[in-house]
Amino acid sequence: MIVSILYVIIGFVLLVVGGEYLVRSSVGLSFRLKLSKMVIGLTVVSFATSAPELLVSLQAALNGLSDISLGNVIGSNIANIGLVLGITAIIGPLAIDKDFYKFNWPVMVLLSLALYVVLDNDGVLSRIEGGLLLLALIIYLILLIRRARRNTDAMVEEVDEALEKTTNFKIVIWLLIGALALYFGSELLVSGAEEIAKAMGISEGVIAVTLIAVGTSVPELAASVIAALKQEKAISLGNLIGSNIFNIASVLGITALIQPIKANDAALMDVNILWMLGFALVLLPLAFLPKRMTLGRIKGFLIFGAYCVFVAMVFLK
Repeated sequence: MIVSILYVIIGFVLLVVGGEYLVRSSVGLSFRLKLSKMVIGLTVVSFATSAPELLVSLQAALNGLSDISLGNVIGSNIANIGLVLGITAIIGPLAIDKDFYKFNWPVMVLLSLALYVVLDNDGVLSRIEGGLLLLALIIYLILLIRRARRNTDAMVEEVDEALEKTTNFKIVIWLLIGALALYFGSELLVSGAEEIAKAMGISEGVIAVTLIAVGTSVPELAASVIAALKQEKAISLGNLIGSNIFNIASVLGITALIQPIKANDAALMDVNILWMLGFALVLLPLAFLPKRMTLGRIKGFLIFGAYCVFVAMVFLK
């Protein structure tokens, strides 16, 4: 049990390190390919920050642990809203832009509902369905870039301009470090989590939607809290919603293309995915009531409180 916990901790550390180096190398390479800052911020950075979730889900699916693949994404999407957004709003109020309810929120809700319908149908996310999720992501990104070009005031994720001067040698080294750290991190995390689940007599799905999901959401949480404490407006609701869209469309899409995902744990479909839908849907009324277009401390406490209830219920089940 102690060895398994150690595996999980080392796995988390490697995923954070690997994710960071992959973002750096991806941005450096994008500048080399003469991509604009806007495109890099909207696409490259988003893909790179979803890499820990992707590697963990892929590793789990290939090991025959589909519940970890699915639970990781469902739990991460819940944690992004309940934990990350809740804590960030408690630290300082977040302004909500119009793009939230006109574009990003509807896309997130549609993809969440699509995932629910597909899994509720036969309990399997097939290769064809994975391909359709990836196609939906490509359409979303095309529309996202078009909207950003039309609206010059749109907030684009911060891209480090210093990486424009990065040498090819550094890009290759960072890419290697990132890839190796993500591979071994996901390997250790999945095997450690599987052993902990067995030792505690609970399902892999429970470990995935709590422990693993929080672990793969740590980079978003750290970035959001630091930005909130510095009173920077860099972290927006759009960034977190974008992360949820990427989790469903790219992480589950790519994983299902390589290895179809089967929902074995009944709780994933009967309880957890409904919580994910609930957290997604509740954001719209919270955006307008009682104070319009602001996510303040009271709303933050409500969201975070709901997340604590979710975690308690998962373990009590």
